[in-house]
Amino acid sequence: MSSNQKILIVDDDSNIAELLELYLNKEFFDTKISGDGIEAVRTFEEYKPDLILLDLMLPGIDGYEVCKRIRMTSNVPIIMMSAKGETFDKVLGLELGADDYVMKPFESKEMVARVKAVLRRYNPQSVPAVAASVQKPAEEKGEYVSYKDLIINLTTYTVVYRGEILSLPPKEFELLYYLASHPNQVFTRDQILESVWGYDYIGDTRTVDVHVKRLREKISDGKDWSLTTVWGRGYKFEVHIKN
Repeated sequence: MSSNQKILIVDDDSNIAELLELYLNKEFFDTKISGDGIEAVRTFEEYKPDLILLDLMLPGIDGYEVCKRIRMTSNVPIIMMSAKGETFDKVLGLELGADDYVMKPFESKEMVARVKAVLRRYNPQSVPAVAASVQKPAEEKGEYVSYKDLIINLTTYTVVYRGEILSLPPKEFELLYYLASHPNQVFTRDQILESVWGYDYIGDTRTVDVHVKRLREKISDGKDWSLTTVWGRGYKFEVHIKN
């Protein structure tokens, strides 16, 4: 883990914020604390963090609005924190672009582990400059799946869509790769949660629906493939086989 990765902690409870800062500093993260929603947006623009820990209940503007404003310009990973455990809060947070949702109270060590996991997924491996000199394009190196107008590279965590690099939050990327790497196979929402989010994920199956919706807003179906809803079952990455 890079020692200069920056974490913005947004929480008006100074005890929680300072405890998180202590644990993150022990892991050699650079941190900054903001206790106000409006201040958090301004700090984000100046500090340019690699990840944000974002509380929902904030003075100024709430965490939902902070997330919404940041998502207008950036796909930086956001982990929402809240004492609210209602499904509505989780779904709304995910719809606005959060990558994870953690309920208070939580163990600081667990939060640090989540931070590390999200950063590992989000930060693509750098591609050496010499890659341009080899025959194979950089996006077709390592572990990847490729279709017409779509290349999803798990090694570099990049998506090339219609010739352009598409920036996706970690969970959207992992969901797309998971479905695309199993063409024409139908997965239930529970199966997707288990495979993409993991066994320990505490959430609602509507989380999957939210992420599929966000993917469809960014990626239109191709001529030979589509992200398909199988009513009553789940989802599949459908590849149209030509006779």
